[in-house]
Amino acid sequence: MRTVCGLDVHKDSVFVCIMNGNGEKFEARYGVLTPELEALRQLLLDHEVTEVTMESTSIYWYPVWRVLEGAGELKLVNPYFIKQLPGRKSDVRDAAWIAECTLKDLIRGSFVPEALVQRMRQYNRRIFDLNKEKVYKLAKLDALLQRCNIRISNYLSSTDSRGYKEVVRLLSEGVTSPGRLLEALHGRTVNRVGRETLKSALTGVVTETDIDLIEQYRQEIELDDKHLKECQERLTALCQKAFPEEYKNLQTIPGVKERSATSILAEIGADMKMFVTAAALVSWCGLKPRNEESAGKIKSRRITHGNKYIRKTMIECAWGASRTRDCFYSRFSYIQTVLRRKNAMKVKVAVARKMLTTVWHVLKEGVPYRDYRDAETKVSASS
Repeated sequence: MRTVCGLDVHKDSVFVCIMNGNGEKFEARYGVLTPELEALRQLLLDHEVTEVTMESTSIYWYPVWRVLEGAGELKLVNPYFIKQLPGRKSDVRDAAWIAECTLKDLIRGSFVPEALVQRMRQYNRRIFDLNKEKVYKLAKLDALLQRCNIRISNYLSSTDSRGYKEVVRLLSEGVTSPGRLLEALHGRTVNRVGRETLKSALTGVVTETDIDLIEQYRQEIELDDKHLKECQERLTALCQKAFPEEYKNLQTIPGVKERSATSILAEIGADMKMFVTAAALVSWCGLKPRNEESAGKIKSRRITHGNKYIRKTMIECAWGASRTRDCFYSRFSYIQTVLRRKNAMKVKVAVARKMLTTVWHVLKEGVPYRDYRDAETKVSASS
């Protein structure tokens, strides 16, 4: 007889409802400490539960999933699709409702990758967080230099450039002489802007407090760089060990290199069984235009919600592919932006959507990328 379990997960408790085909119920409440979750796992094994369903409640479902893995088929569902019926609501009834929906096959589980891919995800998302923190700290550091009336960022392409970092290092050591700071800049920058202009930009009013804070920001940014490098190295090593062929094939796609390939594998894995079609993957990642129409009027064509990490990665790849000479994506981008005069950002989203479709085919078929023009040439040659 089929026996299922519904879990209503909270920060400090898990409400359990075990239900079988005869409608018999067993309800209980457990804590979230590891020994209590182990006891819950044993309970599921004793009742011979075949399916366990839980809501994706913040991050609180992660430890429950880890402990219960192997005790029946686990399913993670979006709370949006199992909204509780109005009235008579309680945590116990929530668990019973989840179990009943599971028993009647009314819900489908969300995509939860295997344990290895989840570890890769942790590294990948840590890289995203570190990049965000680094950008924030660079902005705060530049604001501090502007406060000292050191305007060097006005004439450099980036606050993360080598010349800017060297100027910051000298300032953190107490060197405030404009002539000495000017020597840290690249000769091309000096020739482009002018020696006197840069010397004036490097002349400021720097106090001991400013020097201390500059040193603190510099150390924090260097630590972020160190952690970024370590996370990327470990993520790359995992990809090369577990998915060597897929990792190599992904980098044949224009605009996709080491960082992008590892990010794609960390977020969606290499097994496309969960995504029956390329359109399913595009929709899951949130790169598909929504269909919102009423009374013959289109209300919105904005892209949908989805995995923000893979979406950011693919849009960054789209910018790179649009600048790659003699490839399908650059030709498409040129026709849409230059000839048809469409919005450049919307075109990049369209390119990202096409690239994600290509990623699905590369991973599904286990083959490297082949440009659209190359495919046409081979077909015409064979005919």
